[in-house]
Amino acid sequence: MMTRRQFTVCLATATGLMATLARLSASLAGVGDGFRFTFDGFDGKPLPLSRFRGRAILVVNTASRCGYTGQYAGLEKLWQEFGPRGLTVVGVPSNDFGSQEPLEGEAIKNFCSLNFGVTFPLADRTPVIGEEAHPFYKWARETAGSRAIPKWNFHKILLAPDGTVAAAFPSPVTPDAAALHEAIAAALPRS
Repeated sequence: MMTRRQFTVCLATATGLMATLARLSASLAGVGDGFRFTFDGFDGKPLPLSRFRGRAILVVNTASRCGYTGQYAGLEKLWQEFGPRGLTVVGVPSNDFGSQEPLEGEAIKNFCSLNFGVTFPLADRTPVIGEEAHPFYKWARETAGSRAIPKWNFHKILLAPDGTVAAAFPSPVTPDAAALHEAIAAALPRS
């Protein structure tokens, strides 16, 4: 038989545990839902990631005047190779690093398609770091930590088909890198 004091201690412990679980549940709400974000498309129309729900998505912050700009061709190759198997590449041009993305809107699409044959979806110029960062990038930072924070142009965040961050790769990891290919292959939807 429990004493009144033991009962009070047990009840307080249970109440504390329930409060902790409620806080944890609230903090995890939406953790795996990278599909809930929408970018502004280069054409002025919304570019909702929910459009790609159930697919792996490689979100890459890009720039047209960067030493890594040539990666656009490799990203298009990834899109062509893995797209039919369930990968979507989304380019997110950003002017956050060295003001290397002076273009906006249709000029971005024209530059990418004329110079690199890009056909994958492109957002309009978007902040990816700091207080002005797009909510997707804030969410990625909160859920995946520092690995998801772009340090320069052509940083890559890979979402799994369930909307969680599967991997992140810094700018020097090129689209033809074995590690990136392995991560994409592992993240592709299973049929």
